This record gives sequence, structure tokens and C-alpha cells, in this order.
Amino acid sequence: MYFSEELIDEIQQKNDIVDVISQYIHLQKKGSNYVAVCPFHNDKNPSFSVSQPKQLYKCFACGEAGSVFTFLQKYENYTFPEAVKILAERAGVKLPEENNSAANRAKESRRVRLLEVNKEAAKYYYYLLRSDKGKVGMDYLKRRELTEETRNKFGLGYSSTYGSDLLSYLKSKGYTDEEIIGAGLASHSEKYGLSSKFWNRVMFPIQDSNHRVIGFGGRVMGDGEPKYLNSPETEIFDKSRNLYGLNFARTSRKDNIILCEGYMDVIALHQAGFNQAVASLGTAFTSGQANLLRRHTKDVLLAYDSDGAGTKAALRAIQILRENGLAARVINMEPYKDPDEFIKNLGAEEFQKRVDDAVNSFVFQIRAIRKNYRIDDMDQKTRFEKSIASIVAEVADEIERENYISTAAVELGINREVFRKAVGESALSGTGKIAARPKSSVVSEKIKAEDHKRKPQQLLLTWLAEEPQVYEKIKQYISAEDFIDELYQPVAKRFLEDLEKGKANPALLISLIEDPEEQTKVSELFTTRLTDINTKEERQKAFHDILIAVKTNSFEYYSGQTGTDISAINKVIEGKKALQELAKTHIFLD
Repeated sequence: MYFSEELIDEIQQKNDIVDVISQYIHLQKKGSNYVAVCPFHNDKNPSFSVSQPKQLYKCFACGEAGSVFTFLQKYENYTFPEAVKILAERAGVKLPEENNSAANRAKESRRVRLLEVNKEAAKYYYYLLRSDKGKVGMDYLKRRELTEETRNKFGLGYSSTYGSDLLSYLKSKGYTDEEIIGAGLASHSEKYGLSSKFWNRVMFPIQDSNHRVIGFGGRVMGDGEPKYLNSPETEIFDKSRNLYGLNFARTSRKDNIILCEGYMDVIALHQAGFNQAVASLGTAFTSGQANLLRRHTKDVLLAYDSDGAGTKAALRAIQILRENGLAARVINMEPYKDPDEFIKNLGAEEFQKRVDDAVNSFVFQIRAIRKNYRIDDMDQKTRFEKSIASIVAEVADEIERENYISTAAVELGINREVFRKAVGESALSGTGKIAARPKSSVVSEKIKAEDHKRKPQQLLLTWLAEEPQVYEKIKQYISAEDFIDELYQPVAKRFLEDLEKGKANPALLISLIEDPEEQTKVSELFTTRLTDINTKEERQKAFHDILIAVKTNSFEYYSGQTGTDISAINKVIEGKKALQELAKTHIFLD
């Protein structure tokens, strides 16, 4: 849905960011700002800062930043329209009727209907489990030692022997065959007509992060196949981008998330007090699920089955987590197969010890791969060590790779320098994914150079946001084109225009961006701070240096773009002139 800028501004003005955030976390006044322990990463220090004048928040440890809309999007996992509606309701602001296209309205209406169908199905399954017809399912769950509280928390249910009763119930509620099929609860054939997808199964409602039922998993009672059956992909259910139990785990406030293979493992862990457990949904772990985890943690513990298949799945998950910037450790489940069996036999306290002793994912890889070789055979031992070297050669970050080299040398019992050489040879031979060590250094330097160019842009706009009166003194030297980052430039253009009109509002500019990740990046423009500036003279010099840096980076950028582009040539000429003037100009801030 489209929301006008005026409406976003009104909602934001009527929802003070301090008031809203203080409903979720404890804020303390410190100077002109409010501080707290960041809710978005594991921390003990008050690195989370909220600026009431700017209506922005920023964590100076993990980097999360944004407006009141961004906070709700990330804390509650709302979409932008959902955050707008929640805050509008809180402030008593009436939203206009949706004025988007008929097609979009129809699509949203259908999505709402499918969610309603699944909600009704979940209610029916829930009721059936607790009736005489659900005795076989209830007996199974009791044998699995699940308490009534746990059964209710996860909304567990039962689908009857034939499943047709669910279809009759849903039709009595006014849902059409097409909607029931669209929700993944039934299929249709010319021979049998409408047939229920699930029958004679204990049902596990699958919920999204906002507790909405988007699908189901069903465990067959008896010897039927498949043992576990999941809802098919639908308009509201994407297996690769959802995780079972995340609706509870995301608010656990633990410093990690435990990743399991199955529903029962998640439920058993939650019952034992490990309410940060989640599981993939009947498919192999995906990059989309890793990105979902990254919103809530940086540390993932794998609690996969201890058999060969579980080890293979864990190795694959480790690689995906690593590629998505997440650290992983592996919980040793032996002598039991999975978390459910482990806790039933050894209890929660012993499992916590295994959590505390979880092995680094790279060490786990080494030990798992070692089992495929006869280490007492010299040739196989050499192949084993080279296979580990090829894994290390895939690590692009130089510091991380050095740590891996040190760890591997200890695990393998070989000289560190010898192993480092083997890693380099692997990279050069092409068996590793990176093209040798020198290239990673070049990439690293390029990233540093890009950061070096962004930082002055961030510092300058932050300064202008805090002291807008300074703009009058520098506007002849600076323009939106000097903000050469493609994400920053349109924001800078609008902000400078607003400064010219005397009505700059950084929080509004950020709120007009719907994507929360882009909001965080743009928030850097208004929340970057300078340190170690104590005197008036230091402030003067720092501001002048920032201005020169922005203009210099702009000049260099357009100098490389000229060719026959008259516009770029003009920018270079103007930039050179501005730099020359700035070099001999003293700008007084006070």
C-alpha cells in the first residue's frame, strides 16, 4: 500500500521514538540522548542510543540504526506497511482507504483469506486432538512426554482418519474449494474431487515470525508414508524462507539460536527451557533461512542428528552459515541421536553443558572429514590434509583465514608454516575458491577505500542534522552530487533541499525508505559520530577536514568519469574550483 509523505510525517510526529522504544526496552537518560542495552545483539554494555531531537536510534556496537518505523520492522519483524498501521493505530491517525491497483488489492485480499483458512484449520486440528477422535494423537504426544502447556504453546493438533471433516468445517465457515486448495490443505482430482492433504496425523502448525499460521507439518500415526508431510509451497508459505519455532525464538533474548532438524527437537528443547531453538521445514537448510537467522543472531549452534546423515547435513549448513556471515558451533549429541532423545535420557542440565562445550564449526569439519580417511596410510593422510587446506583456501577474509590456519595446524598436528604453504598452493591451483592470498588483500583494500569515502559523507550529514545552521556557511561549496554513494545521493539531495527550506527532518527521510536494511545504511548518514574532539579549535579543524574529504572524493570520482561526458567534465571543473576555495577559506562554526 502507498502512504503519502505527509501521512508518514504525521504518524512519526505523533509517535515519539523514545516513548515507543521504551515500551520494549529500558531506556536511561544520558546527556541529550537515551541509552540502553541493544535488543538486536548480545551485549552487556549500553551501546544502543536514541536521539529524541533527531527521532533516530543507533547501536554503536552492531550498527543497527533507523527511525521508529525501522525499530518496529526489526524488533517485531513487521513489514513497512504493518509498522505504519500499528503506529497509526497507536497515535489515533486514520489511514486512508487503500488506493493501489485492483490487482494489488485482490492479491492482498486473497493473502488475508489464505491466512484465515489456515487459522481456522489450526483451530479445528487443535480441537480434534483434545476430543475423543484425537485419542491416538494425544496418546502419541504423551508418550513423547510433552506437557499440556507445551502442547498448547505450539498449538499441536490432529487430523482425523479421513480428513474430510476438516473440509466440511472450512466450507461451513464460507471458504471455497479454491481457497482451501490455495492454502495447501487439499488437492483436487477428477476421480476423487476435493481431497484433504492431511489425515491421521499429529499436526504441527507452522507460524511466521508474527505468529500467523502459514502452513502445517503432519506426523503420521502408524506405519503410513511419508512419516512427516509438510504443506506444499503456497502464496503464503515459502519453506526456504521460514523456520519452525522462530516466532518464539526471536524473542528469547538468548545470545544464540539453536538450529535443529525436526519439529519434535524444537518442541523438546523449548520444553526443557531452550526457547531459542528453531528447525528448517522438511527441506535442507537454505541461504534464505540463514539470512533470516542473521536478523536475530550472529551465533548459531547446530543440534543435528549424530548419525551419518545428520553429520552430512551439518557440514552443508556450516558452509551456508559461513557464506552468510554467521558463526557456527556444533553440539555433541552422542551417545544419543538427537536433542529430544538426549534430554529425555540426560536432562536439560547436561544439555546445557553440551551447549557450553559446543565445538567450533571448522574443528567439527576437520574431525568429520578425518573419518573418511585412513590416517595411518601416508598417502591418505596427505590427501586428508590437502582437503582441509582447500577448505581454508576458500575463506576470503585474511584474519579469519589466519585463525583457521592456526586451528587446523593444531588439529592436524603439523607445522603452521607448512600448512599455510599448502593453503596457498591450494588457492593457486584452483582447488580453493579464492584466487590466492594477494587477491584477497586487494579486495580488502578496495573495501577499506570505499568505507573511507563513505565515512566523510556520513560525518558531514550527521553534523548538518545536528547543527542545520551550518548549512548556510557551506552551501556554496557542497551539492548532492558530492555524495557519490548511489544510495546516499538521493537522500542527500532531498536533505539539502529541506535544509534550504529550513525544515530538515532526517527521521522522515529514513522512514520513507521501506526496506529495513536500506534504512540502516541510510541511517549512517545521520548517526555517525566523531570522537576525541574536545576544543573549539579541534571542532573547526575536524569540520574543515570532513568538508575537504567529501569534495576531494567527489572530485576524484568525477575525474574518472569524464571521457566525453560534458556534465562530468563540468562537475570536475566546479569541484576543482571549490577545493581551491576551501583550501584557503576558514569556516567559523559558532
